[in-house]
Amino acid sequence: MAVNKQPVLKRCRKLDLDPAYLGVRKKSKKQVPNTNRKMSEYALQLREKQKAKFIYGVLERQFRNYFEKASRIGGVTGENLLRLLELRLDNVIFRMGLARTRREARQMVSHRLINVNGRRINIPSYQVKVGDEISVREKSKSSPLFELATSATANRAVPEWISVEKNNLKGSITAAPSREQIDVPVTETLIVELYSK
Repeated sequence: MAVNKQPVLKRCRKLDLDPAYLGVRKKSKKQVPNTNRKMSEYALQLREKQKAKFIYGVLERQFRNYFEKASRIGGVTGENLLRLLELRLDNVIFRMGLARTRREARQMVSHRLINVNGRRINIPSYQVKVGDEISVREKSKSSPLFELATSATANRAVPEWISVEKNNLKGSITAAPSREQIDVPVTETLIVELYSK
C-alpha cells in the first residue's frame, strides 16, 4: 500500500496550509521565502488538488476515482467530492475526536479497533452513511490510546452532522455534511476546473 511519508510541516509550508487542519499542534519555525511570483491558473488549481489530497491522506488514483464518482452524483461536483472525502471512515473518527490526526484514525481502522453498526471494519476509505453508528471495539475501549486521543481533542469542535458520546467512545452520522459544515481550506471549484480540462 502506497503512503505519503513526506514530513507534515514541510508539506504544510509548501502548500501554505495551517497544520491545525490535520490535527497537528506544532508550528513550523521556518519561513517560506516570499518570491512575489504570480502563480499561473494551472498552478493554483494543482495546489488546491494537492491540498485536498494531503488533508484527507488520499493518493492520486483514489482521488480521481472520488472525483469521477462525485461527477456522477447529481448536484454540484465540487461539493459532492468534499462530501465523499468527509464521509470516509478514517475522517469520521478524526472528526469525532477519537483520534488526534487522520493518520492516527487510519491506523485505528487498519488495526481493527473500530466497528460500524456492530461490524468490525478495517478499511479506512469505507464510506459511512447517514444513520450509521461508529464505535470502538469493546476490548479496545480500555486502551490508553483512546484516553490520550480523547483528552487531546477535548476542545476540538465536533461537526453538527455527527453526534458523539465521548464517554462511551461512540457516535453516529445524523446528516450528510453540507459545504458550510466542511471547514477545510480548499477551493473545490479549482479542482473541478483542473479535472475538466
